[in-house]
Amino acid sequence: MLGMYCQHCGEQVDSDTVICPKCGKIINREKLSEEVFKNEPYYGHRYRNKSKITAGVLALFFGSLGIHRFYLGQWWGIFYILFCWTFIPAIVSGIEGIVFLCSSDESFDRKYNYR
Repeated sequence: MLGMYCQHCGEQVDSDTVICPKCGKIINREKLSEEVFKNEPYYGHRYRNKSKITAGVLALFFGSLGIHRFYLGQWWGIFYILFCWTFIPAIVSGIEGIVFLCSSDESFDRKYNYR
């Protein structure tokens, strides 16, 4: 019977399901709910705790070297280092720094802190 939701991720599951097919966690029968996470979007598991303020400040002050990209776990920050002599990374990272600082916490988390 469908209509129950996993208390960990909100996936709809059968009432006799023991392990959630989406998140792989054991379903606690006492906590099965028909309303848990029903209207909330699921973004995946949070796997990092990166700060948008730190990323923005790094982009503004050290952006031409791609430090903010390495902080966010993105390997392609190496291109900022390779092309730093052209000043293009400085311009791009300045814009990125402003975008990081002006973005909402939710959108930054969704993009950089979840899988």
